[in-house]
Amino acid sequence: MSYEHAHLMLPADSAWLALESPQNPMTITVMMRADGLTAPRFREFLQIYWMAWERFRYRPVKRVSGWWWEEAPDFCPGHHLDVVLTRFTESSLQEWVSDRLNQPLPLYRPMWKFWLAPNAEGGAVVLLRIHHCYADGVSLMNIFDRLCPASPQQPPGVYGAPQTAEVAPWAAAAKNWLSQLVDGGQPKGAETAPGKVSPTNEYGQAGELLDYLARGGLKLTSELSGFLAESEDTPSDLRRPLLGRRHCRWSAPVPLDRFRSAAKATNVTINDVLLACVAAAARPRLGISGTTLDEAVFHAAVPVDIRSRLPDHLLPEPDTPGNYFGTVFVPLPVDGESTLERLYRIKQETRRLKQSWQPGIAWGVSACAPLIPEPLRQPLAEVFYRKASAVVSNVPGTRDARYIAGCRIREQMFWVPQAGDIGLGVSIVSYAGQVQFGIVADEAVLDDPQDFLRDCLQELSELPGVSPIGV
Repeated sequence: MSYEHAHLMLPADSAWLALESPQNPMTITVMMRADGLTAPRFREFLQIYWMAWERFRYRPVKRVSGWWWEEAPDFCPGHHLDVVLTRFTESSLQEWVSDRLNQPLPLYRPMWKFWLAPNAEGGAVVLLRIHHCYADGVSLMNIFDRLCPASPQQPPGVYGAPQTAEVAPWAAAAKNWLSQLVDGGQPKGAETAPGKVSPTNEYGQAGELLDYLARGGLKLTSELSGFLAESEDTPSDLRRPLLGRRHCRWSAPVPLDRFRSAAKATNVTINDVLLACVAAAARPRLGISGTTLDEAVFHAAVPVDIRSRLPDHLLPEPDTPGNYFGTVFVPLPVDGESTLERLYRIKQETRRLKQSWQPGIAWGVSACAPLIPEPLRQPLAEVFYRKASAVVSNVPGTRDARYIAGCRIREQMFWVPQAGDIGLGVSIVSYAGQVQFGIVADEAVLDDPQDFLRDCLQELSELPGVSPIGV
């Protein structure tokens, strides 16, 4: 093949293609409500601003040497936008969004798509589904931050990014950095820039890095051994074999100050509050009780942005889409009898995990998934994701209100994909002083996520400093 219009994927991006399954596609879903947004305005926005990121013109293609970004030869923005004129009520909108979550994205085109429902009750709805290989939640929020200014008269000032190949420099810098960590020292500065490497050898360098890590130092070995020795989740109704059909729900906006008040009154973080809400909602849905519940193990896989932990050599260029997050597996106290007990036990666990290498290890191991033969790939995913029953994600949006194509964005929401055989995802996103909960669940796990969402909000209401909250 010609490499002129193709770029080898970074392992951290291609991992989400290697680890997905038909029951759990690795697709992020974003929803916004924007006052007065029309189809002509939004088409112009896509053509001029969204397409300034070259990656969105590329599709993932599997080759002998790995996954590549290949420019779509017949790319047309019109293939990636559907305008739906249905006058959705809030209830019918939730079912419509759930249906979109279950539609596969075709591999023969770039794996993202927008829908615009301008006549939905409560304001025009923009829905985006995009495969995780393109970007993580932080990358997407950064892109929308660039594209959605704080004034309707203000055009995006800086936007767009070229698609480039970065695997060889990444592998060389990572090897240098990790060698210093393994030896107990601090990462050194960048060495002489690596020479040009042929596309088929770039994954070889990453493979050498994996081999080096396998022979690595005491701290890394201790952290990895501790993680592998941790108990798997107790079999429960939230761990049933997946059916591959999902439903999503979301809450009305909740003032961010309510989360802050609860966090301040109890000296915890907003993320601790979110996890406590999930623990309370999960408890009655496990299908276990008595002594079994007292001994139950229930982990939440929590994505952690690792950009601030990376050395300069591994940091992505500003505004470049990609995947730079690890995962911590937080044990949730589903046996806790009270709101405060659950909250303080979670605080203790999250403080411990913040000091660990677990996010970096998870990022590194998942990034190595494309390098591992396919028969061994599923066992790798199971080692990680059988230790969790839910994915819980908190993504901060902008503090001020923003405008898309000159129309004010009233709400922002997103739903996380669930890796392995995890069937439950819980997310919150903050935007313009408000927060919204989102739940997505496989039918095998929850018939209707609405009750789970209601129990999350009820737990929040019971925390000190928070008034009652409705769905």
